[in-house]
Amino acid sequence: MCGIVGYVGDRESAPILVSGLRKLEYRGYDSAGVAVVNGHGLSVVRATGKLKNLENRLATDSPRGSLGIGHTRWATHGRPSDENAHPHSYEGVAVVHNGIIENHLALKEGLKARGHLFSSETDSEVFAHLIADELKAGLPLKDAVRRAVAQVRGTYALAVVTAADPSRLVCTKDASPMVLGLSEGQNYVASDVPALLEHTRDFVYLAEGDLAVLTAEKVEIFDRAGIAVARARRRIDWTPMMAEKGGHKHFMHKEIWEQPRAVADTLRGRVLLSEGDVHLEGWNLEAEQVAALTQVTFLACGTSYHAALAGKLMIESLARIPVAVELAHEFRYRDPIVAPTHLAIAVSQSGETADTLAALKEARARGAATMAICNVIGSAVTREAEFSLLTNAGPEIGVASTKAFTTQLVALYLLGVKLGRLRGYLSRKDAQAKLTQLTEVPKLVERALQTEGEVKAIARTFQAASDFLFLGRGPMYPVALEGALKLKEISYIHAEGYAGGEMKHGPIALIDERLPVVVIAPREPAIAYEKIVGNIEEVRARGGKVIALVDEGDTHVRGLADHTLALPPASALLAPVVATVPLQLLAYHVADLRGTDVDQPRNLAKSVTVE
Repeated sequence: MCGIVGYVGDRESAPILVSGLRKLEYRGYDSAGVAVVNGHGLSVVRATGKLKNLENRLATDSPRGSLGIGHTRWATHGRPSDENAHPHSYEGVAVVHNGIIENHLALKEGLKARGHLFSSETDSEVFAHLIADELKAGLPLKDAVRRAVAQVRGTYALAVVTAADPSRLVCTKDASPMVLGLSEGQNYVASDVPALLEHTRDFVYLAEGDLAVLTAEKVEIFDRAGIAVARARRRIDWTPMMAEKGGHKHFMHKEIWEQPRAVADTLRGRVLLSEGDVHLEGWNLEAEQVAALTQVTFLACGTSYHAALAGKLMIESLARIPVAVELAHEFRYRDPIVAPTHLAIAVSQSGETADTLAALKEARARGAATMAICNVIGSAVTREAEFSLLTNAGPEIGVASTKAFTTQLVALYLLGVKLGRLRGYLSRKDAQAKLTQLTEVPKLVERALQTEGEVKAIARTFQAASDFLFLGRGPMYPVALEGALKLKEISYIHAEGYAGGEMKHGPIALIDERLPVVVIAPREPAIAYEKIVGNIEEVRARGGKVIALVDEGDTHVRGLADHTLALPPASALLAPVVATVPLQLLAYHVADLRGTDVDQPRNLAKSVTVE
């Protein structure tokens, strides 16, 4: 949530800032603004609402200058308004800030007592005032920013410019994402890589507490103690076109259709069929350590939590290790039982989710080995974890996660086979069979995408429904949860996912002729199939409308359901990857037919970097 872009170089900064902010719209925002510095002073332009409102203002009064910062704000302190939009300025200092200042009220009172007047309801404005005070004391901008952040308790990604120095941008971060873009004669800062891909492929991820000074000619980085440090320069292979819609109406639709490629990329170079094994880059656990593991603990939120629930079944089946799946925000606020024989795994699309990161730090501090499953190289959780498994989904712009979820499932399966081999539970022959099934998944996903026409017809039938129920058993229970989440996220229809066995324990009271019930009913495992067919009978008996996902050739359920979607059969543990696809399409088409903002649904943000 919230987006930062900064530029220093030899070009007009305002168009670059707005272009970068547009690439960060997926993060969610309610206002936007830019601050531009030239030799004559500082100009700030802000607007509530979408970026087009800011662009309209810039069209009539565009500030000129080759140094600037921009921001898209998602309201935390203070309502959405022009006054509360970033950048915030005070006496020639302009700041943009992501995060939360926990002690802002006390800081504000102290500043007011010294004669400061505030123009917004935000916590972020405090930074402009603190830095201005330090500059008055004669400190250079770098040291003024350092002194200011030392007074703050909370989280921040902060970029600062001042009218007194039209050639320098200072930025710093702690527990909020920030990346530098490097180019000859010009340099950039942003919250995320897509904002800068049209300008550069060379990036530096700042570590916690780092402070960077950017001029057109160079970038200097200092650690929390103020000592100059060198951070790794990374070459990002994503092209600008990978972050564009590519002819699709929405990013989400494009990303749904990218899943065969994304799954294949997650597998590439990792499946060793001849050896019946898995190669994971950076893997640092010896067979003895894996054999000694007494528990794997997944730490995740939202869609990643649903992936972890599916991962629990995979790892317990493939490696026979007990698995706990924890909502990260619950894990960190109790006294969890953690042992050195535990492996804690953070699962996150962005790698910047504040609760997941904090939970991972907690597990590591208590002695667990740590790992991250993530889509973003160099993100906070990948830096915190001892090693990472990257999902290689490519940039995901739509707020509602799609290809990140399916690639997480594939990564979790790879991990299960790896652990199973190291523990000696899977033989070489067994692993070869499991991995052969895994390599067929991209083609199965392609076939699942061919149901789109049927899905769209079902969406037309039920687009006016006020509620949906999703049912699944065994490996399909997490799919039911994810299907319901996707629908409620982007269509704003109330939807709930349940394990089929729970239907008699409450949800059955909701069923009547107005309620669509989506039932995920593959033939494997057989015992789950028998039970889910019983659920369908119970729904029918009460007049509910059944939409069933079945294996191709299943005529029994087809005779019971009002609508069916036939999917290519897959093994029980891999079927969730395939079954998820038509549920994503269902959510997408219902939302599109209802006219909601599919890529940027209300109140949601792509990267939840505050609690």
